[in-house]
Amino acid sequence: MTKLRHLAAALLLAGSLTSVHAQSLRPEVGKPLQQAGDLLRAGKAKEALAKVNEADRAGNKTPAETLMIERMRGAAAQRAGDNATAAKAFEAAFATGKLSAAEQSQVAESLAFTYSQLKDNAKASQWLQKAQSLGNNSAQLKQLAAYLQAAGGDYNAIAKSAAAAVAAAEQAGKKPEEGDLLRLADAYQRTHNAGGEYAALEKLVANYPKKDYWAALLGRIQRKPGFSDRFAVDVLRLKLATGNLTSADEYMELAQLALQAGYASEGKAVVDKGMAAGVLGVGSEAARHKRLLDLAVKQEQEGKAHLAQEVEQARDGNALVQVGAQLVSYGQVDQGIDLLEKGIAKDQLRKPADAKLRLGLAQLKKNKAKGLQTLRSVQGTDGVADIARLYAILASQS
Repeated sequence: MTKLRHLAAALLLAGSLTSVHAQSLRPEVGKPLQQAGDLLRAGKAKEALAKVNEADRAGNKTPAETLMIERMRGAAAQRAGDNATAAKAFEAAFATGKLSAAEQSQVAESLAFTYSQLKDNAKASQWLQKAQSLGNNSAQLKQLAAYLQAAGGDYNAIAKSAAAAVAAAEQAGKKPEEGDLLRLADAYQRTHNAGGEYAALEKLVANYPKKDYWAALLGRIQRKPGFSDRFAVDVLRLKLATGNLTSADEYMELAQLALQAGYASEGKAVVDKGMAAGVLGVGSEAARHKRLLDLAVKQEQEGKAHLAQEVEQARDGNALVQVGAQLVSYGQVDQGIDLLEKGIAKDQLRKPADAKLRLGLAQLKKNKAKGLQTLRSVQGTDGVADIARLYAILASQS
């Protein structure tokens, strides 16, 4: 909140100085106020307060002069950390009835910040609502609103306001603010809304593809109700692609799962990457890592040698899809896509959504737009649609 306080002080100072120049003030008032403004700009808040008091000692002050004195007093006191004086001054300025609607909004915002510093969250909320009713929707005010809601433990309110902000941005065809998405994810986590938290994190990686956001999302996806274990290999692939595969165990698991699925080239590539990263091939398990690499090399050689025979023997849709995916993994993308499409066309598949997922991933290698279209059409409740969306998000950002 310290940063927010300084932002508010700077805002009020700017408004006060502008009004000093705009208003016709007597020299005995205007001169010390101008000096107070100069001192504030120089970071000398206490000296500025002394100049404000000098201006206040002038006799027969006009309402305009009183207004400017109180506004400057509030800005200087707030910058000096004397929030009690600042609150009294700002309220006095607001009560003059001489402020324009825009100025009322500005002063109400500063009162909200001032009372938050005084730990009087009730009054802070009152002035925040007053500022909002006057049309103030500044980023600082939104931050303060979130702070006050969090301070009061009202995470349901935070979720509601953040969700509204995200929805409004999306409806306007704009990217939601990163802060709104973070507030939404945090509020959903605190209110034990796992589905809402996951959806907010997915929006975060789609709009702000940071490594940490991907890590948070991929760390939760397997906890979604009904998520199938068969997509564990895809979660690990996504971790690798987003820089979140870091442990030797994860590298080994991904390589082994790839080998078990018949993707020997992928398994070998994963071990190679792990060794290049200094994660595999070192320490007490180095020999085990080397054995896995040797196994991957052997399986790759054998797989390539028998691939033509497997293609020839593939007849039903499931076999065509399996061999098609293997062809893609060996770099024979065009032929692999052809078999995948033929397998899907037979419409006798055990897992048709899985087949479409593999087809979309293969198409990305040749035609990104077509691959994205296929991935975005994948439907299912066992995790296949979630995985397809994440691959599509990642592909659209590359």
